[in-house]
Amino acid sequence: MRPVRRRIAAGLVSLLVLCALAACSTRASEWSDEEYVIAGGGSTGVYFDYGTHLAADLSGTLDIRMVADETAGSVDNLLRVGSGEAVIGFAQGDAAADAVAGTGAFDEPLKVQAVARLYDEYVHVVVRGDSEIDGIADLAGRSASLGAENSGVNVIAGRVLDAAGVDVASVRNPQLDLSASIQAMERGEIDGFFWVGGLPTPGIAALAERMPVRLLPIEQEWVNEVNDRYSHAYRPADVPAGMYGLEASASTMAVPNYLVTAESTPPAVVRDILAGLFDARSRIAHEVPAAALLDRRQAIFTGPVALHPGAVEYYRDLRG
Repeated sequence: MRPVRRRIAAGLVSLLVLCALAACSTRASEWSDEEYVIAGGGSTGVYFDYGTHLAADLSGTLDIRMVADETAGSVDNLLRVGSGEAVIGFAQGDAAADAVAGTGAFDEPLKVQAVARLYDEYVHVVVRGDSEIDGIADLAGRSASLGAENSGVNVIAGRVLDAAGVDVASVRNPQLDLSASIQAMERGEIDGFFWVGGLPTPGIAALAERMPVRLLPIEQEWVNEVNDRYSHAYRPADVPAGMYGLEASASTMAVPNYLVTAESTPPAVVRDILAGLFDARSRIAHEVPAAALLDRRQAIFTGPVALHPGAVEYYRDLRG
């Protein structure tokens, strides 16, 4: 009887393995054969890097076609998600708060909701290492990119300058994305640029290897003022010494980054995306360090942007 029992046991194990594999490869029926888009960001930023790897991973695990599109940044991403052009997108917490409230860069509320809080982004105000510019006030009358049009960088740069007492109109702003800002700085065409991204941002890290750079400090009192005037989405932070070749840490401000989707996205699709997002975390983190910061306990804190019902179901099932 023992050989028979062994064969039965082996058969049960095989059946369980097959069931597990089938469960891993299943997807919600709401997915179709169309190509799905993740609204990323500039090609040298964390958004695009993260989005590209996530799209590849979800394409494989869900057996769908998904790509990451290069965009102008948070505002552009929110508009694309709200219009249905992208199924998910990355957005700064402050821009997302403006989107759901219909304020700032948004003429009316966008029907977008949060999927997860991913990681915190840091405000970078980058100047050449040998620049005479010592602080934010010195940008008045200078040429500095405040970010591309329809980017979250543009939103936050204006708020920082205002808090620092610098008239935005006094800065010659060519409205460049990160890649173009880096190229313009290397050519000596601009004195500095703003950027908001994870640590390290690949394009700035590469720039720092080619030439010395510094980050202008952002004072805590300015962070407090920006919070009081807007959505309390910001916190004081530091870019650590050694990052980008910095000799000392640089005070700055951080803002959370969300993955967002349209209110109309089917809950089952959102659950599939979240399952794939967390499953791919360690794999993506090998190429995109910010991905390692994704945390199930923190992912639900997306206020004032509501969690999508599919996300609520996913996180509730985890607790169960």
